[in-house]
Amino acid sequence: MAKNSYEKPDYWSQKAFSEGYPARSVYKLKEIDEKFGMIKKNYTVLDLGSAPGSWTTFLLRQLDGSGKVVSCDLNPLAKTVKGDNLVFIQGDLNAPEIRNQIKSEGPYDLVVCDAAPKTTGNRTVDTARSEQLVEMAIWYAQTMLKPGANFCVKIFQNGDQQRLLKLMRETFTSAKGFKPEACRAESFETYLVGICKK
Repeated sequence: MAKNSYEKPDYWSQKAFSEGYPARSVYKLKEIDEKFGMIKKNYTVLDLGSAPGSWTTFLLRQLDGSGKVVSCDLNPLAKTVKGDNLVFIQGDLNAPEIRNQIKSEGPYDLVVCDAAPKTTGNRTVDTARSEQLVEMAIWYAQTMLKPGANFCVKIFQNGDQQRLLKLMRETFTSAKGFKPEACRAESFETYLVGICKK
């Protein structure tokens, strides 16, 4: 049953397409930004696991020609995603050469990650894979963010959320979970937000 509801474009999907975004996920970032004030002009922002590019597009629009968005994914961005202040790096986020390339474009004022693992339908496996992505994103945040900078990452619920928040609190002044309204009701994803890197 859930499969059909995913196939039918819902309100958020239709809104995304009409506003020129590749996917509905853009409204999750918009809500996070409205709540936590994460994106500011002249920021250098790192978008991990960015394809097809809704978050990258939103970031570029918010920066409005200022700052820079460094966007990275194994897959290419949608052809509509472009900007003079966009740097796209295609490759594996765990590969040392990709890490070095990303680092050379920093340091960053904000790191965001909406990456999701390839899902198997096995909740335990999917949750474990999601946690590995979160840990990788936290590593980027710890290594490449400026002091005072912010971070947000998607995680599948039922994972080791409390442990990851505890890990984030070692790096950030505050760390909390937040589930945007734009998440599908049947979805078990939520976001971890780190504010003000120590």
